[in-house]
Amino acid sequence: MTLNTASGAVSCWVLSDGRAGIEAQALGLAEALGTDPAVKRLTARRPWVWLPPRMWLRPLVCVEVREGGPVAPPWPDIVISSGRRAAAVSAAVGAAARRAGARTFAIHIQRPYLPLDRFDLVVAPRHDRLTGANVLATLGALGRVTPARLATAAEDLAPETLAAIAALPRPRIAVAVGGSSRVFRFGRDEAQALAQRLRQAQVGTGGSLLVTVSRRTGRPVAELLRRALADLPGRFYDGCGAENPAENPYLAFLGLADAIVVTGDSVNMASEAAATGKPVHIFGLPGGSAKFDRFHRDLREAGIARPFMGDIERWSYVPLAEASRIAREIQARMSGVS
Repeated sequence: MTLNTASGAVSCWVLSDGRAGIEAQALGLAEALGTDPAVKRLTARRPWVWLPPRMWLRPLVCVEVREGGPVAPPWPDIVISSGRRAAAVSAAVGAAARRAGARTFAIHIQRPYLPLDRFDLVVAPRHDRLTGANVLATLGALGRVTPARLATAAEDLAPETLAAIAALPRPRIAVAVGGSSRVFRFGRDEAQALAQRLRQAQVGTGGSLLVTVSRRTGRPVAELLRRALADLPGRFYDGCGAENPAENPYLAFLGLADAIVVTGDSVNMASEAAATGKPVHIFGLPGGSAKFDRFHRDLREAGIARPFMGDIERWSYVPLAEASRIAREIQARMSGVS
């Protein structure tokens, strides 16, 4: 069998549950492959929502699509899933295409919690320690950060915002703030400690801060940070501040910064920072796990990241471009599909 490319364009579906960090990984790979993907956001139906996807006998019946159109023929050339429920659907799409005499190259990002042989390819971070003939390991998470995307994000800022940032003293330090999770704690004490180290960094460099917080940060902690840093030169975005809430400047801040500080709770944020080629300083948080320890160690050993203790250091490395690397491998494998 050959891939259905008679139209001259490779068709691609991205399947996710709609969580931004999960979906961004699949979109980043789809874009690196040069496709214009149809994004289908899935919700499990009752009673299957209460069962693990590995127990779904008919995954295409177990879900409904709340955005993006039906999961039905014609099947795409490529399906990329991220998230456990989407994994079951991706495998089912590949199987349905084969039964129909077609060919869909099924790719899952992260551990699928299903037999690996249900997929043509599984792309997982190497700190997950997943192995198999069809597994490709990545340093950190795939994402959508590219030099072109960063430049566009800066250009898309309101002119007055861009001018205000350009007038800030350098080095400009982007600060990406996460929040508490299953394995990390980021509350008021941790926010106060981060603010103190950021003040030390600003005093030591004479630069400025470009701060963004996430939904997980929480309003009280975000407000504490805002007040603690209010007298320092910079910009602070929390979704309801000076910038338009609909225009999150996170990517623009990464692109316009000279150095980056990220809280240690997010693989995605650290991976996106690493895609800029700029010094990445990781602010450690209480808690953690063996997986996160391996990930942070991998970044340090690759010369990408260092712990943030209040000093901004300068060093260089090749920007992380894992989506592009994996896309090249996928294209090579697809060319051999018959």
